[in-house]
Amino acid sequence: MSQAENTKHLTPQAGLVKLTMLISGAVFALMMLIGVVMRASQGGLLDMEPDLFYQLLTTHGAGMVGTAGLSGAGIMWYFLGRHVNLSAKMYIGFLALFLIGVVFILVSTFVGHFGGMWTFLYPLPAMSAGAWEPWAAAAFMLGYVFIGVGFLLYYLAVGVAIIKKYGGLGRALGWHVVFGKADVTEAPPPTVIAAAAVTIFNTLGIVVGAAVLVASLVNLLVPGFVVDALLAKNMIFFFGHVFINASIYMAVIAVYELIPEYTGKKWKSSKAFILAWSAILLFVIAVYPHHLLQDMVMPAWMLVMGQIISYLSGVPLLAVTAFSMCVYLHGSKFKWDLASSLLVLAVAGWSIGAIPAIIDGMVVVNQVMHNTQWVPGHFHIYLLIGEVGMSFGFMAWLVKSKSQKQSGMGAMDKLLLTSFAAGGAGFTLMFLVSGALSVPRRWAVHMPEWFLQDRLATIFALLVVFSILTQVIRYATGLSRNTAK
Repeated sequence: MSQAENTKHLTPQAGLVKLTMLISGAVFALMMLIGVVMRASQGGLLDMEPDLFYQLLTTHGAGMVGTAGLSGAGIMWYFLGRHVNLSAKMYIGFLALFLIGVVFILVSTFVGHFGGMWTFLYPLPAMSAGAWEPWAAAAFMLGYVFIGVGFLLYYLAVGVAIIKKYGGLGRALGWHVVFGKADVTEAPPPTVIAAAAVTIFNTLGIVVGAAVLVASLVNLLVPGFVVDALLAKNMIFFFGHVFINASIYMAVIAVYELIPEYTGKKWKSSKAFILAWSAILLFVIAVYPHHLLQDMVMPAWMLVMGQIISYLSGVPLLAVTAFSMCVYLHGSKFKWDLASSLLVLAVAGWSIGAIPAIIDGMVVVNQVMHNTQWVPGHFHIYLLIGEVGMSFGFMAWLVKSKSQKQSGMGAMDKLLLTSFAAGGAGFTLMFLVSGALSVPRRWAVHMPEWFLQDRLATIFALLVVFSILTQVIRYATGLSRNTAK
């Protein structure tokens, strides 16, 4: 199928995806502004009450994770539509449920003053000590339920479309090539393999998350209904870890689809690629116990599994996506523009961010570092530079005009890329430095000895916000001029 045919094939739903990315970009910018305010407050530059800080931190966490999922879903839907027939009605239902959930979350935090963090760790929502009313906690979790149901609708549409085209999720994953007698030329495209894997593991994650959300809601209404706290924590962290990983794995599809347009080399579904995604499918499901290494009541075998898989989980990423991208770039007549630069930077950020994550997954390190700013350091690297970079690279590609295709990067493009890269690198580095110095995470009030990193992080964050706000405005302007594909 040619590029023109691909675009024509998706025309009825391209507008929905473009709207999704506009919403995502605007919310990303808003959540980043909240992040700047929090870092400035920690650095003593603003005077903020701790209650408000934790409400903002809850909103920031839920907003960033949810928007990463939304933007990743938009990217996957757009490019998967090149290979299978997707239902526009199902996507509209998904988007509507997502936005309803967002309203519930905003009401719970800004009206109900809920500040129990995006992980809603049981039984904290029901034990506010008067900081928020039970209805606010219920509204927050209902917001998550709406978003979860929306994503289940989304993955149902994706799964049905893939199965209709390829005859089953196993074949969509390419298992008939690796474990059967089929030739590698019969393997599905990388986009389909990635979409099939994400559909499987994120559906499992969301179902588990929905179960613990419902149990927590019942506990709010009927306090006598008690849930095993360790079980609830396992379910919550399984859901959270799987969901945020799915966001990145959906967004990386933009790399598989767009980098070949710049290199002239098709991204192939080799046996190594198929095996890597099969490993990702297993690793994403099994690695979550590395979040629970300090819970000594956990079964020892689960903690060992979490640590070992933490070591292995970076291999598919580094060996297949990052290394393959370098191979595709080498020797090609690659033309750099804002879209391609952001995509390449995003893969680099994702790869680099995995390294401190693996380090934190070591028990001896985890005991010292897990409750420090080292942890937000590593996940801000692969979410801010990685997932957000992929999303804005895709957005830049969507509204790229014909003149921009010919001229490459202009002065403003270089400024936006530089401010995003330098700001993102400096901002996340301050987290890692603070973590190495044992500065605790999630503290509203910081000691003066920690102000330097907080204030430097605020400056770097402002560079990122400048870049993101400007890119959102340019994207909206590009859509209004009908220059998008």
